[in-house]
Amino acid sequence: MSFQIHALGSAQFAPLFCQSNDALSEAKALKMTVDTHPGYPCRVSLVDAKVGETVILVNYQHQPAKSPFQAAHAIYVRKHAEQAFPHPGTVPELFLKRLISVRAFNGRHLITNADVVDGACLYKAIPAMLNDSNVDYLHLHNAKLGCFLARVTRA
Repeated sequence: MSFQIHALGSAQFAPLFCQSNDALSEAKALKMTVDTHPGYPCRVSLVDAKVGETVILVNYQHQPAKSPFQAAHAIYVRKHAEQAFPHPGTVPELFLKRLISVRAFNGRHLITNADVVDGACLYKAIPAMLNDSNVDYLHLHNAKLGCFLARVTRA
């Protein structure tokens, strides 16, 4: 079964880069300069930011549905990042070298299945979970830090 990994759009984050540190704090955000690579995975471009780049660390509601699983967590977004559109059935490099939590959700936005896999195993884990007709979509998270990485649907 083919799948599609979806990056976040950039428009909702672009205004953050013009805000003062006080305004960012009110928005549950922080402007940072990248000091290690990898380590700052951008949810818009789906690549790790390079040393010296500016990123915003912001609390993002990745599961906005009215469900017991409604959730938000910190994510990184690179300045001037362009939204990635990975080809169906492909996994961007950002995921391949990380331990990934895969969470399957049904149409009522309830978790029906979950697993933790080496990122290189996503090519098998994603189709296996989407093969279940009770699953509507998946969320990928950094298994160690818990951060949301991307949403996955059937292609």
